[in-house]
Amino acid sequence: EVHGGHGARRPRTRTFGRPGRSCMFLRPPLANPRPSRPSPRLGVWLFGAYGGLATTVVVGARAIARGLRPPQGLATATEVAAGIRLQPLRDLVFGGHEVRSGDYLTSAREIQRATGSLPPELLQALRDDLRRASRNVVPGVLPNAGRTIEALADAAGRSRRSPPLRAQVEQVQGDLQAFAARERLDRVVCVNLTSTEPPLRPQPAHRTLAAFDRAIDRNDVRAVRPSAVYAYAAASLGLPLIHFTPSNAALLPAIRELFAETGAPYMGSDGKTGETLVKSALAPMFRHRHLRVLSWQGYNILGDRDGAVLADGDNRRAKVASKDAILPAILGYPLHTHVGIDYVPSLHDLKTAWDFVHFEGFLGFRMAMQFVWPGCDAILAAPLVLDMVRLADLAARSGESGPMHHLACFFKQPLDSREHDLHRQWQAFVDYLDRVRAARRR
Repeated sequence: EVHGGHGARRPRTRTFGRPGRSCMFLRPPLANPRPSRPSPRLGVWLFGAYGGLATTVVVGARAIARGLRPPQGLATATEVAAGIRLQPLRDLVFGGHEVRSGDYLTSAREIQRATGSLPPELLQALRDDLRRASRNVVPGVLPNAGRTIEALADAAGRSRRSPPLRAQVEQVQGDLQAFAARERLDRVVCVNLTSTEPPLRPQPAHRTLAAFDRAIDRNDVRAVRPSAVYAYAAASLGLPLIHFTPSNAALLPAIRELFAETGAPYMGSDGKTGETLVKSALAPMFRHRHLRVLSWQGYNILGDRDGAVLADGDNRRAKVASKDAILPAILGYPLHTHVGIDYVPSLHDLKTAWDFVHFEGFLGFRMAMQFVWPGCDAILAAPLVLDMVRLADLAARSGESGPMHHLACFFKQPLDSREHDLHRQWQAFVDYLDRVRAARRR
C-alpha cells in the first residue's frame, strides 16, 4: 500500500455528485482564462508504467532535465511555444499503474539490449532517478482485459481473484491520491499508455453516468475494460487525461459526462507517430494538386509487447480502424485502402511501414509512389507524450475543461473531429497557443 509520509500535505477533497463518489481537485478553479504559474512539481501518472513507451518517456524526461540529451522531437521546446509558461521537464514527478512486476531500470535495460535506443551510459547516469520513479509504481487493474493482455500480467496478478469493480475504481483513486499526497503535488496529469484492448461493444450502461455507475455497483465486468476504470477514476478526481491508445473504452459517453461534471480537460485517441503521421501530411498534397488516389496499401511489421498484443485479431481491429479512417476524410472520396499489421518478434520495439500509393494524374495516366519508414516506436511517441502532458497541464491551469481539440494533430482519431489534414490540425494548434499568449498579456 502507498501512504503519505509524515507531515505530507493531503490533497483537497470534497464530495461531488452522487453519494459514494468523492472528487479531488488538484487544480484550483480559475475565474479567468489566464494560465496560472506552473507549480514547483507536477505529477505524471502513467497507466502502463513499465511498458516500452512509458519507460522511454521517463528516461527521456530525466535525461533532458539533467542536460544529458537535447529536447529533440518536442514541439513545446520550439519557437511555437515561446513565451508560454509550461511546466519544466525537470519538475515532472512520475508514477503509475502496472500489471507486471519490475522497475524502470530493469525495463530500460531490456530496451537497451533489444534495440539500443536507450544507451547504457545514459541509464547508468539515470539509475537513481529511475529507482526513485519506480517507488511510485503500484499494481494496476485487469477487469475484462481480454486473454492476450491478461497473459502479459505477472503470475501473481493473474492468480489473484479480481475484487469488485467499485473496489477497483477506489483502488485507482486511492493510488492517485496517495501519490499526490506523498510527493506534495498540486496537480497530476494522467496518461493512458496501456496495451490496445479489444473493442468494447456499445451497451446501454455506457450512455449515461448514472447507468455506468449502476453497472460498476452491480459488478458488470462486461461493461468495462481496464482503460475505462482508469479513465473513470481520473475523471472522478478532476484530473486531466491523455488517452494515447486506440482502445474505445476509455472515453465512453458516461465517462465524458463525468469529466464534464468535474471540469477536467481530456483528449484522445491513439497517438499519431509513424505511418499515419506520413499519411496525414502526404494525402493533402494529392488533394491540392488534383491527383486522384486510387489505392493506398499499407503494411506494418513490429515486435515487442505491442506487436504481440496486436497479433490478436480482437485487439488488432481497434488499431486498424484508427489507421484506416483518415484517407477518405482527407481526400474527400472513397478509395481502396488497406492496413496490414504483422508481429515480427525479432524486431522488438523497432517497426517498419511500407506504403504503396497508386494514383491518377494528367490525361488519366496512372503512376505510383512508395515509401518505407523504419523507426523506433517509443522514440517516435515519447516526445508527443511529454508535449501533451505539458499542454494538458497548461489547459488545466487555464481553467479549460472538456476535449482539448487543439491537440488533434497528435492523434490518429482526434476526439470530436473529422479533420485529419496534419497541416490544418497544426495551424489549429498554433492558433491555440497564440490565444494563450494573448490571454497572458491581458
